[in-house]
Amino acid sequence: MRVTFFSVSVVILVLALPLTSCNSTAKKARTRKQATKKTAKVTPGQENTDVDFDAFLARLRKAVTARDMNTIASMMTPDFGYSLNPEKSGEGVFKFWDENNIWPELEGILAEKFLKKEDYMVAPPQFADPSLNYDGYRAGIRRVNGSWKFAYFVNG
Repeated sequence: MRVTFFSVSVVILVLALPLTSCNSTAKKARTRKQATKKTAKVTPGQENTDVDFDAFLARLRKAVTARDMNTIASMMTPDFGYSLNPEKSGEGVFKFWDENNIWPELEGILAEKFLKKEDYMVAPPQFADPSLNYDGYRAGIRRVNGSWKFAYFVNG
């Protein structure tokens, strides 16, 4: 049996190709670690927040989009503020939102970036800047006994 240079080269290439084209184990481990690393997503201009705040906000946004009043209610403070003039808080918020078609405004404000203002995370960002005298719709979320709670959504 005669072995030629050509046949040896083909065998070497066939064996070498799979070995050179695959990722190393260390590279795979790094990629996997980066993919599972839990970090808070921060959009430009947004404060670095806790992962639990981001999860709370995502859950609240989803509940508002679905108008899931039970879930929203479980995420609110007992004295949730929903009107400044006249001042209204507590029960009656969902009826107020339905009667005044507030749901689209609520969805829009919750889609905004949240920034820290005193003890609250607030949206839209304009409300966090005192020099702007913002008086439109705004939302506030704060920690209550270690958990995030939806504290107010008001206009004016």
